[in-house]
Amino acid sequence: MTVNQEKLGWLIVVTISLLYSAIDPVADRLTWLMEVLPVMIAIPLLLLSHRPFPLTLVTIRVIAVFALILIVGGHYSYAENPLFDWIQQEWELARNHYDRLGHFVQGVVPAMLGRELLLRTSSLQRGKWLFFLLCCVSLAVSACYEFIEWWTALVNQEAAESFLGTQGDNWDAQWDMFLALWGSILSQLLLAKSQDRQLQSLLA
Repeated sequence: MTVNQEKLGWLIVVTISLLYSAIDPVADRLTWLMEVLPVMIAIPLLLLSHRPFPLTLVTIRVIAVFALILIVGGHYSYAENPLFDWIQQEWELARNHYDRLGHFVQGVVPAMLGRELLLRTSSLQRGKWLFFLLCCVSLAVSACYEFIEWWTALVNQEAAESFLGTQGDNWDAQWDMFLALWGSILSQLLLAKSQDRQLQSLLA
């Protein structure tokens, strides 16, 4: 399978999943829309930028995985994901942790996308400063998302219950940002070399 074929495959999987998730979502329609809106924005942007500025396969993969997490969260809501309900019951956990997974990957995507953009469009070089700045970017993105959740709660408390998915956890926002930070750290440690090899091939 070529790189472009895999990218097309991810596009098809995400698009079909998005359409399927819209069919009678378990969560209410407004919650579904708020959760999947980033996916609906990202798809046309990625399609428009594919020819002039193609992204590496590593970056496309993490974006696609995050899109699928958002889509599933939009369909079931983050507090009622069936698989994580089973995990909660099996391990006698205090809450459904699906949103924890989502916020962890929310740190992965800005780190890997930001890393590729900075290496290709700025004078920043690989090293400690790039690593640190990308951690900061991921934390900033996570904090901005917490702002959106806060504003949603102020505007519509009923819709916010499903959108926030706090499940009574007073430290939910702090956990979300902490996990996003770890997502950015681990993704850079584990995926940077693969991304560098793909960047070398892409820009050759």
